[in-house]
Order: sequence, then structure tokens, then C-alpha cells
Amino acid sequence: MTQAKTSPVPGAEPVLTENALKVLQSRYLIKDARGDCVETPAQLFSRVALLIAEVEAAYGASAGDIKRWHRMYYDLVASLKFLPNSPALMNAGRRGMLSACFVLPIEDSIEGIFEAIKQTALIQQAGGGTGFSFDRLRPTGDRVASSGGTTSGPISFWRVFSETTNAIQQGAFRRGANMGMMSVEHPDILKFLRAKQNLAAFTNFNISIKVSDVWMKKVLAGGKAPHVVTNPRTGRRYLLPRRIDVAEYTINDLHEWADKTARPAAPAGRFHTVGDIWKMVVRCAHKTGEPGVAFIDRINRENPTPALGAIEATNPCGEQPLLPYEACTLGSINLAKFVRATEAGADMDWPALAQTTRLAVRFLDNIIDACTYPVEETIHLAHGNRKVGLGVMGFADCLFALGIAYDSQRGVEFGARLMKFVNDHARRASAELAAQRGPFPNWNRSIWKGRRKPIRNAALTCVAPTGTISIIADCSCGIEPVYSLVFMRQVLEGTTMLQIDPVFRRVAENEGFYSKKLERKIAEAGSIAKLADIPARIRRVFKGAYDIEPRWHVRMQAAFQRHCDAAVSKTINFGEKTSVAAVDRAYRLAYRLGCKGVTVYRRRSRDQEPMSLCNW
Repeated sequence: MTQAKTSPVPGAEPVLTENALKVLQSRYLIKDARGDCVETPAQLFSRVALLIAEVEAAYGASAGDIKRWHRMYYDLVASLKFLPNSPALMNAGRRGMLSACFVLPIEDSIEGIFEAIKQTALIQQAGGGTGFSFDRLRPTGDRVASSGGTTSGPISFWRVFSETTNAIQQGAFRRGANMGMMSVEHPDILKFLRAKQNLAAFTNFNISIKVSDVWMKKVLAGGKAPHVVTNPRTGRRYLLPRRIDVAEYTINDLHEWADKTARPAAPAGRFHTVGDIWKMVVRCAHKTGEPGVAFIDRINRENPTPALGAIEATNPCGEQPLLPYEACTLGSINLAKFVRATEAGADMDWPALAQTTRLAVRFLDNIIDACTYPVEETIHLAHGNRKVGLGVMGFADCLFALGIAYDSQRGVEFGARLMKFVNDHARRASAELAAQRGPFPNWNRSIWKGRRKPIRNAALTCVAPTGTISIIADCSCGIEPVYSLVFMRQVLEGTTMLQIDPVFRRVAENEGFYSKKLERKIAEAGSIAKLADIPARIRRVFKGAYDIEPRWHVRMQAAFQRHCDAAVSKTINFGEKTSVAAVDRAYRLAYRLGCKGVTVYRRRSRDQEPMSLCNW
């Protein structure tokens, strides 16, 4: 690790909450050999801003220009109007790795698998997250020509990736995170589903099932078509017997369908149908929150560079689909900072939001040049496509301040308008950068050539979950509703912190009904819906995640997805007693409304939850 550069703080000290300071001191501020912080939050923001400002020299900036850029970038982050992903805050000026998102290919060979494992360790040691597709690995029991034996299948190698993450966790800046994806048409799909139902296994992995449009149409048509799987090594197709032993089956236990041109018409009842597999996915998600579903054809229709390959996987939270060996840096605008009082009540400061969006795009584009990628193979695509992921956080707080209910048509329309505004101004900023610095090098091989003005970045927007940076910014996460207006958050190993929504507290204090007693009531109940001493107009707007019907969660995700280059990380929350059928409806609705993926979580379906109500 290199010694971080120090420089005078160029602007005002940041105003931070106690929770923000705890997080910064634990994970972000530079410490000495004894573990004591030797850096202030202002110095951290200055350190990050200086590194990003120094990139301007490569595009002709003078020393005076760099000083001005340093001040502008410092004001951008120290004001908490915008924050980049955690690796940039942790590593700027110290280590070279600033990006959060990577997708690595897993080739069907021992050499390829263990090369990917080594690359995973390097990325996660520096604070990045990794996504994988296990589609290329041959199924359990398939032939291995070099040894004359048979393979143990994708799940056994998946376990090695998970243990690698566990092994490097101790020395890493933050917990390692992974996304594991598998096509619903892989022969080991039943094993993949079963493996994550053990909540003690693969704890550092989220998983998603990739489904095609053709497959989803069969589901929507009733699901009676036989489910056909394909061996990725041989291309042979098989049916899955209903009485198969999920733990023990191999490729030899499947029923081969030799005629590739014919539609399978297997004897009724003997083999799993598309509907059977769909029900398994839904039941698993209802039970544990895993798997999510990724609509892979929809993702690839919006792949900006299909000539370079197909997208096979996403980053750990699903908002950034990437090519194999592609990387991306994320950053989020705090929408709550752009609500301004007006004579009519409150409105967005649209000009200020446009200005921040433009500066944030430039900031993220500079990160690509400042970043030292720990895996050499990622450099080519990271610089060739120059993808960035500009998103938003504080959306729920923004709605609170504007008096708009999340679960309303007005709320959904406002979400769409807001994301379109950010996306449009991000694209304008990227076009301006392209005029100054040139478009991304793979522009001529992109879907945009001839359709629009050259841009600097192949993809610009996504919506990330913003867990830790939203604590620093003291705002709600991503586009999620608040978990509760008062709750306990588990953020640090063995540490919890009380979280009180700042907008609700301000409104309650201004209207004269805030008290410690009320705080305790909300913390225990998780909702103000039944607290009659709070005005009805306040209860209508200030709702938590479990006050909101799942269909409104899905509709809000779809509204943001319509104006987003990449994808949206969003959890569809369900109450503890929700039925499997309700989860099924949400997954289907997400597909119909144009989402690129969907993730659900039923309250208390796991013993350990990152957010919980208080038990005083």
C-alpha cells in the first residue's frame, strides 16, 4: 500500500452524523499501526477529490486548473450531494483499485477455474465485488477426457469460490461479495437452487437464475411445456425426471432428447415441466429470498457492445450487467439534498441537480483513468467501454420532503421523471466529454454508432443499493422505501446502530408531535400506520417498506428501469405471512413491466437480517 497524498482541505468541513462518523472511522479513514485514525473525514474527501482532479492533467489542465477541480470535486463529495462507491473512498491515494464491480468468466477447465479464483482473490482483497456465470461448466457426472473420470459439477467449484472469499476476508477492507448466476437450462439447475437454500452455505453469494424470453413465455402460457436442459460441453438436450434425487443425480440420470428439431412431447407426469421449475424458483425465493431472477435476453438487448460478446452475469447486487472481464465504478447522487422550500411547499432544485449530474459523470469518467485494476484482463474493456454507473440514493427521503407517497401513481410518475432527468443530463455530460476527450474507444463497435451523438461512456446510469454510503450521507438507500422510520441497522461486525429517518424527525419536531416515547413506539412497531396521534396526512406519506404493497415496489423499480442504461438494484419486500402465490405474482409483474431482474425478501425468512426493529 502506498502512502496517501496529503493536501490542504480546499473547502468547508463536512457535516456528519454520529452514525456516519462511526462508519468512516471503522472502514474508511487512514489508521496508524496501532489502529488509531490519523485522518479526518475532510482529509478523506480531499484525498479522493485530489486524485480525481489530477486526472485532468492528462486532458490539458494546468496546475491552476487542477487546484480548481480539486475544490469542485471536494465540494461535490464533502457536501454529501454525491458519493462514489466504497473502494474509491477507501483506496484513493492509497491503493490503486477504485472500482466496485467486476464480472469474471469461468472457463470449463481446471486452469480456467483456478485462474478465476486467483483473480477473485485479488479483486476482493482490494475491496471489489465479483459476479460469475456457472453456465460454461459441464454438469455433474460428465466426462473429463484428460483423466478418464467424471466431473463433480459446478456446485463443487462454486464452493471453492465461496471459501476463497472467506479466506481473504480477514485482510480485506470490507466483506467480500459475489453474484452467482446459472441459466435455468443448465442440467445442474436443481442442484444450484438447492445449494443456496442452506442458509449456512455460500453466505457471501447472492444468486440469480437466468431465464430467456422464450422460457418466460412458456411460463406465462401455463407452464405445461417440458423443461429442456442442455449440456454446455456437448450441446445435447435432456429432460429432468420428476423422481430425480436432487442431491445425487448426474447427467446420466437425465432423459436425453435426441431430436433437436422436434418439440419434446414427453409422457405426461414423468418429467419436470417449465411450470414445475418456475414453482421451485418461486418457492425457494419465498422461503429464503434466493434466488433472484435475471431476464437475460432483456439485459442483452440493451448490451451497448454486443460485437464484443454477450453479457453473462452482473455485479453482486444485480444493477450492473457486465461482459466477462469488464469492470465498472459506481456513484450515487443524494436526491434529498435537492429538495427546496417553495411558496407552495417544496419542489426539486432541477438546475442544481443537473449541475451535480454533469460533474458526477466527469468525476466517474476520471476514476477510470485513476484506477489501477488488479486483474490485467479488465484493463482493456474498462478503458475500451468506459462504463460508469451513476445512480441515486435518498429517494424515499426525497418523497417524504415533497409530501409524495411512495405507493401512489404520483410517486411512480415522479420516480420515472426524476430518473429520466438524471439519465438525460448524464448523457449530455458524456457527449460533452466525448467532444473534448473522444468517445469510448469501442464506439465504432457499439449499438450507438449512427444512432446518436458520440458519448464518452458506453453505459452511464444504474441504481445501486448504496448501503454504506447512504449512512455516510444520512439518507435512505438507493430507491428503496425506508425499512422503518426508526430501526436498528447492523453495519459493522458485531455492531448495531439506531437509525432515525432525518426527514420524519424534522417534520415531527416542526409539527410538535415528536418525542422519545414516539420514537420507541415506532421502533417496536416498525410503522406509524396505526398511531392515531399522528396526523393522517403524515401517515399516508411516511411509510416503511412493509407498509407498501409489493406491486408498488415492482412498479417503482420498473419506472426507474425505463430510464436507466444498466439495471436497478431493488428488493421487493413482503410481510412474514405472505403466500407463495404473492411472490409468484410479483415475479411475473416484474417481467411484464420491463424489469431486467427481480429480487424478493419475505420478512423474517432468515434468522440474521441487516435491519431489524428494536427490542428495548
